[in-house]
Amino acid sequence: MASASLTSPNLVGRSAELAVLDRHFDTALARGAALILTGEAGVGKTALLDAAAARTSEAGFRVLRIFGCPYQKGIGFSALNQLLLRLAEGIPALPGWQAETLQAVRGLSEEQPAELLAITNAVQALLTRTATETGPLALIVDDAAWVDRSSATVLGTLGRSPHAGPIALLGASRTGDESLLSNIGIPEYEVRPLDDTAADELVADRFPAMAARVRRRLVAEARGNPLALLELPVPLDDLQQTEWATLPAVLPLTERLKNVFSTRVAALPAATRKLLLLAVLDGSGELHILQRASDGPDGLGGLSPAERAGLVQVDGGAGRLEFRHPLTRSAVMDLSTSEERRWAHRALAAELPEGSEHRARHLADAAVGPDDQVAALLHEAAYSTLRRGDAVAAITTLLRASELSATGTDKARRLAEAACLGANITGDLRNVRALLDNAGHADPSGVGSLAAATAAASRLLNGEGDVDTAHRLLIGAIETHEWPGDGETVEDIFREALNTLLLVCFYGGRPELWHSFEDVVKRRRPPTSGRLLPVILGAFGDPAHRALPVLDRLDHLVRGLHQQTDPVRVFGVALSSTYVDRLPGCRSALRRVIDDGRDGGAMALAIQAQFLLAGDAYSGGQWDEVLAMTEEGLGWCETYDYRLTASTGRFQRGLVAAARGDGAAAREIADRLVSWGNPRGLGALRVYASHIRALSALGDADFEAAHRLLRTLVTPGEVPRFMPHALWLLLDFAEAAARTDRHEEAAAHVAAFRRADIPSISPRLAMLTDAAEAMATADFIDHDLFEAAIATPGAERWPFDWARICLAYGERLRRAKAGGAARVHLDAALGTFERLGAAPWSARAAGELRASGIPVKPLEPVESGGRDRYALLTPQERVAAQLAATGLTNKQIATRLFLSPRTVAAHLRSVFRKLNVTSRGGLRDALTAPMP
Repeated sequence: MASASLTSPNLVGRSAELAVLDRHFDTALARGAALILTGEAGVGKTALLDAAAARTSEAGFRVLRIFGCPYQKGIGFSALNQLLLRLAEGIPALPGWQAETLQAVRGLSEEQPAELLAITNAVQALLTRTATETGPLALIVDDAAWVDRSSATVLGTLGRSPHAGPIALLGASRTGDESLLSNIGIPEYEVRPLDDTAADELVADRFPAMAARVRRRLVAEARGNPLALLELPVPLDDLQQTEWATLPAVLPLTERLKNVFSTRVAALPAATRKLLLLAVLDGSGELHILQRASDGPDGLGGLSPAERAGLVQVDGGAGRLEFRHPLTRSAVMDLSTSEERRWAHRALAAELPEGSEHRARHLADAAVGPDDQVAALLHEAAYSTLRRGDAVAAITTLLRASELSATGTDKARRLAEAACLGANITGDLRNVRALLDNAGHADPSGVGSLAAATAAASRLLNGEGDVDTAHRLLIGAIETHEWPGDGETVEDIFREALNTLLLVCFYGGRPELWHSFEDVVKRRRPPTSGRLLPVILGAFGDPAHRALPVLDRLDHLVRGLHQQTDPVRVFGVALSSTYVDRLPGCRSALRRVIDDGRDGGAMALAIQAQFLLAGDAYSGGQWDEVLAMTEEGLGWCETYDYRLTASTGRFQRGLVAAARGDGAAAREIADRLVSWGNPRGLGALRVYASHIRALSALGDADFEAAHRLLRTLVTPGEVPRFMPHALWLLLDFAEAAARTDRHEEAAAHVAAFRRADIPSISPRLAMLTDAAEAMATADFIDHDLFEAAIATPGAERWPFDWARICLAYGERLRRAKAGGAARVHLDAALGTFERLGAAPWSARAAGELRASGIPVKPLEPVESGGRDRYALLTPQERVAAQLAATGLTNKQIATRLFLSPRTVAAHLRSVFRKLNVTSRGGLRDALTAPMP
């Protein structure tokens, strides 16, 4: 196929930009490509899109154009429907479920649209099939900043797909405008203003009679903006253009442009302006809608003056109207009266079916003052939007419904619901208080409503409140809540109330909180409630005792996440998976939630999804990823005031710090968790802190300290109810108890785990239970248990746990004089610890290998003056120096190296003398100082 060479002679000064587009479409012929043009208003982006459309069509591409509309930006899939309308004839040929998915998006099916991934896949299948049948496709998107979120997400995913086929996506977005397509990684090219030479050439070409002096004045004022260059001359009469009359002293660019557009629109007949207003507010560009909504005697004939004025282009064959420049739409709106806009909205609403969200929105925009009937329609539309996964648009719609509510009760209810969704889903607690205050002013009796209580509880948990107050507030609201007859929209609020109460119980960390949760659910759970709540209670609330009966249901839910559009439900399934090792199956769904948050969607859920993925990465040994994800998540928490949620991210960073031997950072995080959590009754944060401190102590071989810390959380022989974190402490407690000669405690705890059948929950928990039982055995080495744990299928998915088991087995084998067997496991442990960067654990493994007579490469030597500093030291002195430089005491070093503290002290005295230092701080500097 011939190259799509873009050499339009009509574009002045754009050879570089045309070359970029040339390469873009040539690339698309081979493997698909996406590009966004950016630049200031009027810089010529639309002209470049037009040139691209013309030349790609000549080169064999099928051109499909999409136009963003500011008045449809809040309507899901409005832009995508422009594409689907052009390709409608190919939809029936797709596989049944894909065809049904696209018909649902078009509003031609009673089914709700599927989740965005399924829609994206269906659109890609349609485009690929079309490209195969008709040749390469060029998707050209103008005003990308006004494309609705759902459409932008689909188009952006297609644009980034490496398997898109011969499909080119080219969009344009004004610099400074928030564009989802620009924010998701699609390459951008900035269209710069024309230089003075090209600007002068453009004006001379379009206005050949203009005097050179006038032309230079306009070029200077326009500063290379092609739109200004072409429009500024329009209000000048012939005398001014030919310099027979004086030009105005000041030509303010933005005002002149606005006046030009307003003047041209104002010169149109009233019937034409009404049609243009309908087209602007409709936003679809479909002529048949204008035909039905127009009440003029000439029908669409009224568009002719706008066509002749060059403001619009009407394609009768395609049945579409396009504005030649977006500022024309702004001018149409600026010149319309409020009554004319209300008439247009009513006319458009009259052409839409009952129950249509578009109809409800048009009626809302047409309303003057309170209108309970329209407010109710908009209320329903808000929750339909929420169930499609667009919580931001749902809240905006609820706020408009509150404005239209005639009674204080309805206004307060809708404001409180907006606050509830904002606190729990979209994620800006800073606005919640204002919404609740406004709700209280509208109806003081409604401050205890379920929605208001849920929003207030979220504020308390993340502010200065405490767990017990939040718990009482929610329990009281749920107990006194009255269920209306319709129920479905209220079900969403009830779900948020239960989700908030569940987190109150988890972070409170006391069984009695969970008991009251279960009691109120039994009494007040509505019949329409889904089947997810029992799964959350079993797998997340009390997994040690109640996970097994719900695991089949959970596995089914995890498998279905790729079709799940509701981010709240995605989070609920992933949360249930946390302690039962099902998070890997939730990764892609959680990433969708995070991407949605980054794009301005459900930020509260995105934060929690980020920390769930970080926890999964910690278990999987991707510790650098943990730090990157938690850094981003904690930044969001800081921005949106989610201080309690931030504790989970800090806990994960504390685990990495402890495992890697950064004791100072681990202590600082643990102290911060306790100091913030204790006054608020957040027992889970004390568990987090003790876990971090115990892991740090285990790495340092301070087993007494580790046992002391864990003993505050663990009662040997018991697996506490409603303490899911107990599943993560088994190996730590078994090692600490065994290494302090408390084997009976370790054995009792393992026996409790086996009685509860916890190993049946997951292969990882089975591996840890076998290893813990092997560690608890005092009289002999239980080779069967150790080897069963090490040989667990898929054990490489949990590298830190696995390496710790190898280390424990290797330690026992070495002390039993089975050096050859010990080395195999110690080598495996050391390699894994080094890959993870778990320095204290690497030192433990290396010490065991040295004690068995195996030389181990020390840390990278640091040279000074051309000499290796380590060359001065004996091998034992080197190891002792390395450990001392990390801050360990002589006793701790002796424990690791199986030496006496007196021997360690002698080694260090020799090290200090050879390196000419007098303190451990000086030793650290000597070992890490750069070469001079």
